[in-house]
Amino acid sequence: MPTLSEKIFEKHCIEGEAKAGNFIRAKLDLVMGEDVTIPLALNKFKELGFEKVFAKGKVIFVLDHFLPTNTVDSAKTHNKIRKFAKKYDIKNLYDQHNMGIEHALLPEQGHIYPGQLVIGADSHTCTYGALGAFATGIGSTDMAVGLGTGELWFKVPETIKFNYKGKLPEWVSGKDLILYTIGDIGADGATYKAMEFGGEVIKNLPMADRFTMSNMAIEAGGKAGLIEVDEKTINYLEEKVKREYEIYKSDKDANFEKEIEYDVSDMEPQVAFPYSPENTKAISEIKESIKIDEAIIGSCTNGRLEDLRRAAKVLKGKKINKEVRLIIIPATRHIYKEAMKEGLLKIFIDAGAGVSMPTCGPCFGGHTGVLGPGEVAITSTNRNFKGRLGSPDSKAFLANPSVVAASAIAGKIVHPEEVIS
Repeated sequence: MPTLSEKIFEKHCIEGEAKAGNFIRAKLDLVMGEDVTIPLALNKFKELGFEKVFAKGKVIFVLDHFLPTNTVDSAKTHNKIRKFAKKYDIKNLYDQHNMGIEHALLPEQGHIYPGQLVIGADSHTCTYGALGAFATGIGSTDMAVGLGTGELWFKVPETIKFNYKGKLPEWVSGKDLILYTIGDIGADGATYKAMEFGGEVIKNLPMADRFTMSNMAIEAGGKAGLIEVDEKTINYLEEKVKREYEIYKSDKDANFEKEIEYDVSDMEPQVAFPYSPENTKAISEIKESIKIDEAIIGSCTNGRLEDLRRAAKVLKGKKINKEVRLIIIPATRHIYKEAMKEGLLKIFIDAGAGVSMPTCGPCFGGHTGVLGPGEVAITSTNRNFKGRLGSPDSKAFLANPSVVAASAIAGKIVHPEEVIS
């Protein structure tokens, strides 16, 4: 009767019993950090007296938040990380030579596969649950311990099962499913729970949308966002992962804390209002005219090739509003190249958008489109907390890439159908 999470923890358990609610010590398959969180972890690594990393091939450093570096301090940070990686012969340092936003990059590069136990010093590490791995965000101190020992203590979470039935309408995607879910259960509705997404709708979702849903599990407080491995998963992994892996699934009579079912046949695109992803409304419920200054398509949530295709479908042959800045950020270099081959970048540039190199950039208020006081943005990123994208006096609305693109054309938040001729 175990859940998917319990089975993965059982595989990795060193001490304790891998049942929901229990504390266990578990071995790790992968330890990941990024340029905001790594420096603190390296300081603690030294303080704890570690002399080597537990397995240099199982550690991944990604420089993506401040890429390219935007201050002298961020340049110093990157150099510190590079020196540590060189000293300890860490094989996987993703820098400007092979750039990308971590949670799009790691699956693309074949580092993630079913059955793994992965920790990352970044809250959206739960993205990898879309591939049937238990992946969760941790703090820099836990990362330091993981780096030095390859082990960590966990509380095995309860699991909430979400079943989605029906057929998704046009212009509705995985981003809308997860925004609707967060809006329904609240930002603390799955605190320290594993969220497992299933049902006929999930089986029909492309992998990009599955990654989006798992990515935003943390916005409901989730410890992980898991999706059962199926043929689509295996096809995605075929050219990326060259090793054998084990596939785990929740038993049919698994001990879920609860199950929640949604019929999504009549779902509309969702928009999350400031200042929380839980503050969602169906787009038809927006009665006021919400003018925007900036539109952003990108991030670890919606910067994949499928997201760019959806945006291009709306933008092709159109021009963005003269009072709007549209920023497009492909999530990895590979995605950038594929978008270029398909002519997507030309569509964006012809429409008046700015296309950036892969970076987290504006998503956390770092650079490449930070908002000023009083400005309003609609974005395909994952958080719209007060000040998240820049000034605390700015506002950010979350939506899927099609809605973001349409809004950039209209100069206000609109349904894609309003600008498609």
